[in-house]
Amino acid sequence: MAASEAAVPTLRDVGALAKVSTMTASRALRGDPKVSAQTTARVRAAAAELGYRRNELARGLRLGRTSGMVGLVVTNLANPFYSQLALGVEAVAAGRGMKVVVSNTADRVEQEREIVDDLAARRVDGIIVVPAGAEQGHLAPAHLNDIPVVLAARPPVGITADCALLDDFGGAREATTRLVADGHQRIGFLGPPAAWTSAERLRGFRTVLEDAGIALDNALISCEQRDIATAEQAASDMLDHADPPTAFFCANSRNTMGVCRAVKRRGLHTAVFGFDDFEMADMLDMQLRIVTYDPEALGRQAAEQLFHRLDEKRSAPLKGAAMTKAILPTSIVDYTPALPTAD
Repeated sequence: MAASEAAVPTLRDVGALAKVSTMTASRALRGDPKVSAQTTARVRAAAAELGYRRNELARGLRLGRTSGMVGLVVTNLANPFYSQLALGVEAVAAGRGMKVVVSNTADRVEQEREIVDDLAARRVDGIIVVPAGAEQGHLAPAHLNDIPVVLAARPPVGITADCALLDDFGGAREATTRLVADGHQRIGFLGPPAAWTSAERLRGFRTVLEDAGIALDNALISCEQRDIATAEQAASDMLDHADPPTAFFCANSRNTMGVCRAVKRRGLHTAVFGFDDFEMADMLDMQLRIVTYDPEALGRQAAEQLFHRLDEKRSAPLKGAAMTKAILPTSIVDYTPALPTAD
């Protein structure tokens, strides 16, 4: 039989090789002090020879425990935002002696549904989800054997759940306010397709222009770009307009980078204001400001909310405890190079 087809070694196999009972083998691998050192060494050597690994999940379920793991479900693992968010979740989980299982939905609701159902079947203690869309019925704890669920970066829709959010509206409003204060009347907006975060950032942008009495020009609003290349093309199209923008506001880092490419290729001095910091932003030598925040802090916040629910669950709380919504602040960093001074 090929190695790949070989049966997975069992505890019974370990006991047989070590010439002890299955029960003694189990006790030896648990480090039971009642088992002699010689027998324990023999059992462990047999386990190593066979490649035996204890099934902690199955053992925990037999003892009425959960898995000792929490799930983290995100929409795009290629986005540095989510790797930083995962680090925040892991930091809190590690402090509780728990592991984190990270899964990617590629922004597809159907894939998200399959992932959370699988995590629930594996008896994870709780799940943190960055929802892929407004269809969220499958994330309700009642659908997942009452496993606590916390949403991150996007709020609950049609379900009751704790959530940890960024101040997307406030950050965009502050950025646009600064552009208007600088005298810009023609401001291009670029963002990804209709994610909640992008919609909130567009709402902040629109609010400032409307309050300032600046007419909205739909030719300067584009929300279809998922990557740098399409963002660069969208910005180039706007710059080709008969009355081009004098500034851009971008709803995420990929759109910001695409706009920066378009502006620099043309040798322009168009101001750029982005949302989401990114590496090397300070090296672009152009008018660039960024709405920034701490994605690790967002992950830590979501994890703290989840473990708070787990603590409540263990202490048998009353049903209907109020859900919490945490909103983390944003700040602004200016990467615009200083003007040279005369000697």
